[in-house]
Amino acid sequence: MAGAQPGVHALQLKPVSVPESLKRGNKFMKWDDVSNGPPHLFFFFCLNAETDLLDIAYIKDARNGKCTKTPKEAKLRELLDVSTLAGKMENRMLTVVSGLDMVNITYLNFMAFQEEIAKEWAEELFKLTSNLMVQNMSREDCLEKAYVSLTLTRPVLYVRVIFRIFTADRKRVETALESCNLPSGRSDSIPQEDFTPEIYTQFLSNICPRPELDHIFSDVGAKTRVHLTVEQMTEFINSKQRDPRLNEILYPPLKPEQVQLLVDKYEPNPALAEQGQISVEGFARYLATDENSIIPPEKLDQSEDMTFPLSHYFINSSHNTYLTAGQLAGNSSVEMYKQVLLSGCRCIELDCWKGRTTEEEPVITHGFTMTSEISFKEVIEAISECAFKTSPFPIILSFENHVDSPKQQAKMAEYCRSIFGDALLTDTLEKYPLESGVPLPSPLELMGKILIKNKKKHHKKDSSKKKLSEQVSNTCSDSSSVCEPSSPSTVEAESEDEDDDDDDCKKGSMDEGTAGSEAFATEEMSNLVIYIQPVKFYSFEASKKIDRSFQMSSFVETKALEQLTKSPVEFVEYNKSQLSRIYPKGTRVDSSNYNPQLFWNAGCQLVALNFQTIDLSMQLNLGMYEYNGKCGYRLKPEFMRRPDKNFDPFTESTVDGIVANTLSVKIISGQFLSDKKVGTYVEIDMFGLPVDTKRKAFKTKTSQGNAINPVWEEEAIVFKKVVLPTLASLRIAVFEEGGKFIGHRIIPVSAIRPGYRYVSLRNEKNQSLTLPSLFVYVEVKDYVPDTFADVIEALSNPIRYVNLMEQRANQLAALTLEEGGEEEGDKDVSVGGNIQCSTNCYSLCSPTVKTEDIIQSVLTDLEAQSLEELKQQKTFVREQRKQYKEMKELVRKHHRKTTELIKEHTSRASELQSQQHRRRSTLLKSHKREGKKSRSEQSLSMLDQELSELDQECHQRLTELKEQQQQQLLTLRQEQYYSEKYQKREHIKQVQMYAQSKRQERLLEKHKDIRQQIVDERPKLQSDLDQEYQDKFRRLPVEIQEFVQDSGRTNGEKHVFINNQTVKSCQ
Repeated sequence: MAGAQPGVHALQLKPVSVPESLKRGNKFMKWDDVSNGPPHLFFFFCLNAETDLLDIAYIKDARNGKCTKTPKEAKLRELLDVSTLAGKMENRMLTVVSGLDMVNITYLNFMAFQEEIAKEWAEELFKLTSNLMVQNMSREDCLEKAYVSLTLTRPVLYVRVIFRIFTADRKRVETALESCNLPSGRSDSIPQEDFTPEIYTQFLSNICPRPELDHIFSDVGAKTRVHLTVEQMTEFINSKQRDPRLNEILYPPLKPEQVQLLVDKYEPNPALAEQGQISVEGFARYLATDENSIIPPEKLDQSEDMTFPLSHYFINSSHNTYLTAGQLAGNSSVEMYKQVLLSGCRCIELDCWKGRTTEEEPVITHGFTMTSEISFKEVIEAISECAFKTSPFPIILSFENHVDSPKQQAKMAEYCRSIFGDALLTDTLEKYPLESGVPLPSPLELMGKILIKNKKKHHKKDSSKKKLSEQVSNTCSDSSSVCEPSSPSTVEAESEDEDDDDDDCKKGSMDEGTAGSEAFATEEMSNLVIYIQPVKFYSFEASKKIDRSFQMSSFVETKALEQLTKSPVEFVEYNKSQLSRIYPKGTRVDSSNYNPQLFWNAGCQLVALNFQTIDLSMQLNLGMYEYNGKCGYRLKPEFMRRPDKNFDPFTESTVDGIVANTLSVKIISGQFLSDKKVGTYVEIDMFGLPVDTKRKAFKTKTSQGNAINPVWEEEAIVFKKVVLPTLASLRIAVFEEGGKFIGHRIIPVSAIRPGYRYVSLRNEKNQSLTLPSLFVYVEVKDYVPDTFADVIEALSNPIRYVNLMEQRANQLAALTLEEGGEEEGDKDVSVGGNIQCSTNCYSLCSPTVKTEDIIQSVLTDLEAQSLEELKQQKTFVREQRKQYKEMKELVRKHHRKTTELIKEHTSRASELQSQQHRRRSTLLKSHKREGKKSRSEQSLSMLDQELSELDQECHQRLTELKEQQQQQLLTLRQEQYYSEKYQKREHIKQVQMYAQSKRQERLLEKHKDIRQQIVDERPKLQSDLDQEYQDKFRRLPVEIQEFVQDSGRTNGEKHVFINNQTVKSCQ
């Protein structure tokens, strides 16, 4: 999942290792809690009797010491308590807990003769059953497990036992045994030395043949050979099996020398391996091993960064943990707490009520229902016993406290302190005080700690007002509603407002449950509450303003869904700093579950489910927390943690910083899917964000009465765009033809490996099934929009792209040279759609204007539409695909005609040769009969002459037939040539027309833009002209006056002369 530590993860998963002492075995006394007779000796491995085998996959726990069951009857205790044995009886006890689910549990009780032996068996058995590699065995290991179950406890193997395991087709089993030279009668037996692992492998190959593997082997490169070379195997692993999403520096492709090691490991023929070759048997072995598992081991391992605040993780959570059935009736069980914790759950619920006995011991039950009661103290002891057996990370105890007796609450607090001891967190960590703005501690810093969620008692400082933190503390918890305040904007509320809210909570509804409001916390219980303080939810705005990460709220699923619908982005923001707990609505009296994916999408951490009901929702939960070491914590995606990122769970576009994936799954075949001879089919679902979720996205056809090795030749289901792979899960489920569930597997999209993979199926309880599996082909890659598909293809395979371009250029050159007059036009367009238009094809002449022209600032040069823009047009891409299909169909048509013609002439030639052979045989026989009567040189010469004439005739007819064939092939090739030539010409014309139409559209569009620009600029231009006119008009009188003055100065002397003459004349 998102948030894995950077770099290559150092795998910490330990391979399966069984101590020698367990292999040798030890002697135990087995006793039954209800038996009245004496105990009998029991061996885990017995050679002399029919012995029951207990599958380690079904073992839940192995207990020793005070945690074990001890006999209650005095007689039985007396028989077991042998006086010669030292130490306490409980220290010699071993209790093996097994079951198909968490409710139906079986106990096997043993007593060893030494304390050390019992302790060792308890520790090593639990290590084996909790080993993640055991829980995720490869296909090869599953088949080996079936072999061990057949041969482990029997000196001879009875055929009826084989029939019991492979019941789907008895006739096929008998045939497979006979082909291995083994007896096949139901009453027959097979010596164990005759049923070797090699014979077992041969038997499986006969009962479940795998023709699809031969096809894959041939497609990889062994078309005419019986082996692959190391180079071919390297190419196969790097191109088909390697995840393209991996960093090539951190996870480089395999080199031939590394693949040679794989060949040496899996090729059964050493001679082939030395030559660097692998057979189909070795190839099949490789596909079935851990090297090729569909989930990489590092995803199973604890690989995520555990140093972020607690609110940055999804936390495996349980609702009403004590219940074993429905919500209204049924038994409550202390064992449920152990089973839930052993499954990896990190948040469990305790509904506490006042005990009514004279001892005044608090009890746990579902209030106001008919469910039974269990002791609070025994539950605390059970939690202490199993708290950190599966995961070392912190546990949250969610108390729903209805104990209104201060004395009994004090007892509860004392039990928690004394039984949990140092594991109980009773004070804040130095770095994380209970202050606003301070984040929660990380799971790593709280490792090995138990946190209490209970009401917190606050001391009142002002009788007239109570702060919001006081108001919301003593309010309804999981069983009460999420109430809206009467005044959401107020951070301080009057005491009467608080009373109103409490009344609202007490009213409740069926959605919230049956228990009603909780009791007030006493000082003793309140002191145990540190970082998980429940408060009533008011609004996201109020929570953000207060900013107290140690306060959390619980939401019934209906209220949570309402908040998610109204304020999805705010809900995600809230969950970045504070915890939220979601629990099922009260109307789910059958203990059914809601879909947890809804609230994971919003970043809700404590999505609590009913663990006693393994429905689809619970299966998704089991699939979610199966990874990261099954520690119960999964780091949320980065954008759900960073304060500078916003996320809308309902988004349909790609998320900032997250690369979407494209996933393709092809169901190829199945193996041993059912023990009945029935048809089977496969369904595929996708769960994630609303945009990613696809229910029943794909369904195969039903195989006809074959559940052993059905093969589905169908197209793959493609999830084109998975927006958020880190929160998406793929579910592959198998059903019988009547709809009965067979098995399934839930796989995170971010973890799934591409290539040819086996998918080992799980039952509805998420336990591994030994034989049933699917063989699939998966393709997963980063999502690329269709617009950039060609570019990505060119970048990912540049050599192929260049070769394709050269091939198209050569085809175009040949075509244009033949066309003569059309050469110039054809040069611009390639057949494959690679347009090479010159700039003259699109350039538009812009009007020539003077430099000083005022309109120049308005007009803009028209740019030709670029080649890349044209190629990205959907119409062009669609037309290109259409042309490609037409050309492909034309080539296929001529190829079919050529094939038919060759077949016809081959048949005629064969017929001629047969006729010639028959005539020759007849001639020889007739001459042989005549030769018996009279042998002469003349008859022999006649025979030679007739044979010579016959050969000449045959040769002549074959020559004519050959010439006829050549002529027909030539005619066919000419027809093909001209057809393709005409088709290419039409395609070129279509592309040219398309280009011209786009050019015209572009021209009109630009012309329209220019006209609009002119229209838009015209008022401004007119205004400028008017202003210029007004300025000139205002300056006109001044200019006239200046002109007159200039003119006067030029003619001044002349005017004076004239005036003087006038004066003289007057005198």
